[in-house]
Amino acid sequence: MKTIIRVLSYLRRYPLLGSAQLLCATFMALSVIIFPSVTGHVVDEVIPQPERHGQLIFWVCLGLLGFFLKDALNCARIILNNHFEQRVIFDIRSDLYQKLQRLPLRWFDGRRTGDIMTRVVEDVTAMERVLIDGIELGLVAFIQLLAVGAVMYYTDVTVALWATLPVPFLVLGAWIYTRDARERYRGQREASSDMNSLLHDNVSGIRQIKSYTAESKEHERFNAFSDKLRQASLRIMRWWAFYSPGMSFVGMVGYALVLGFGGLAVMNSRMELGDLVLFFLLLSLFYEPISKLHQLNQMALSSRAAADRVFEILDAEDEPHSENGQSLPEPVHGHVRFREVSFSYGEQPTLHEVTLEARPGETIALVGPTGAGKSTVVNLLCRFYEYDHGSITIDGQELSETRKSSLRSALGYVTQEAFLFNGTVRENLCLARREADDTDLWAALRSARAEAFVRELPEGLDTNVGERGVKLSGGEKQRLSIARALLKDPPILLLDEATASVDSETERLIQEALEALMANRSAFVIAHRLSTIRNADRIYVLDDGAIVEEGTHDQLLEADGLYAELSRQAFLAEQEEAPA
Repeated sequence: MKTIIRVLSYLRRYPLLGSAQLLCATFMALSVIIFPSVTGHVVDEVIPQPERHGQLIFWVCLGLLGFFLKDALNCARIILNNHFEQRVIFDIRSDLYQKLQRLPLRWFDGRRTGDIMTRVVEDVTAMERVLIDGIELGLVAFIQLLAVGAVMYYTDVTVALWATLPVPFLVLGAWIYTRDARERYRGQREASSDMNSLLHDNVSGIRQIKSYTAESKEHERFNAFSDKLRQASLRIMRWWAFYSPGMSFVGMVGYALVLGFGGLAVMNSRMELGDLVLFFLLLSLFYEPISKLHQLNQMALSSRAAADRVFEILDAEDEPHSENGQSLPEPVHGHVRFREVSFSYGEQPTLHEVTLEARPGETIALVGPTGAGKSTVVNLLCRFYEYDHGSITIDGQELSETRKSSLRSALGYVTQEAFLFNGTVRENLCLARREADDTDLWAALRSARAEAFVRELPEGLDTNVGERGVKLSGGEKQRLSIARALLKDPPILLLDEATASVDSETERLIQEALEALMANRSAFVIAHRLSTIRNADRIYVLDDGAIVEEGTHDQLLEADGLYAELSRQAFLAEQEEAPA
């Protein structure tokens, strides 16, 4: 119940729409008793008295007016309800997406993309059911139940008591059905999420599936997950198969009781025949909303399971200082210092008391074998993760106290795996600077040595690059990624294997642009190729999460340690890549 109340709390944002809808629902519920009342009056007062037969047309029109009022008010209520609920659902989706943007990367590391998508798309839609249909069914049904019940008890208390005798049993049946329903519906939502996660992975990895001829195996896996969803859905349906007809039968007992005790009252002249007819018409209007409330009960259970999964995201802890904290002092000079920084992704430590420094305008290279912690240093500088111990400062300001939007606006980050969104070249570049015009875009592309191939694209800057940039080669995607960082023109550059996906000639051209760009700003460069790092102001060599060597290229070669060994390997690799 707490979850449903929390969902309904969103309704308080629109009090005028809610009040108007409540008024329409109230008068609509009251209008349903007009025709039964008119029918009872006609049977008792008009038909038995020939002198009043001329009034029949009036009473028929009055009954018809009752139907018109009910449907006209219902039309207005539906229109108001649709606007009301769609605004609320928009708010929930907006809050959920905004929350996802504020969550730390560590939160995403432990969750599947398909599961997150299911929560944003399907679970929010399921919540919509209890808001739209729930209010539509529940509010109208409740008001109609009270209005019709009041008329029944006003007409004859004894017969009304017999008519409503099944109600406690209906409540008991609803309680029995609801008692263990939460786990049934949650199991269905999770089974659906598991299947969607597998589908997302398989669509993303369709090339790998085809290349390893794993279609049959993956089809079996999909069928297994789909079967879990089928079993979870059948479990819900089996309960509903007993619950719905059972509650319908208990409700029909009320009709039988009214027929028996109401008929006896007419025969004993304690009740008029018109009142008995009125009772049967009212009884259909009394048990109709009860049937709707049973449907609402099932709907609320499904929506609650979905809402639990949505609120699990909304209740997750935000990134520290995602919206608050101090701003970096302007202008940012780019003096970066790590002091005895330690960090671990899990139980196994990743960095051990790392100390390094990049003075304004210096280029710092991070080298070391795979898994040494180079990318982790960059991730901590971006505050994608929070360091466990030590201190990281930019221009003397502690990063743990800095607002992340201020920090990241000062950074230009080119990742090892270039990522492009499913949009145009222009849209991908303008991610760095929204107000950039075509002159700015072409200048950035020219510096990244990407101008030539972009001009050859069918629509130039307005060419769609496909999902994850699938329509471009690896080198083209990387050059666009570099152009995006150049367009941002940040005081601190982070290059994580930025030239790994390009050939030697393209690398040489990009390296020239990067060297000119890095001349007056701080830069952290991660690379395996010797040509990329030989001109760095200072090189830090990491091994097993610790800095084992530091110095210039010549100093480290002379020391003949790990860097010298890595340099010899890089030199041989570059010799093999060089054209014969």
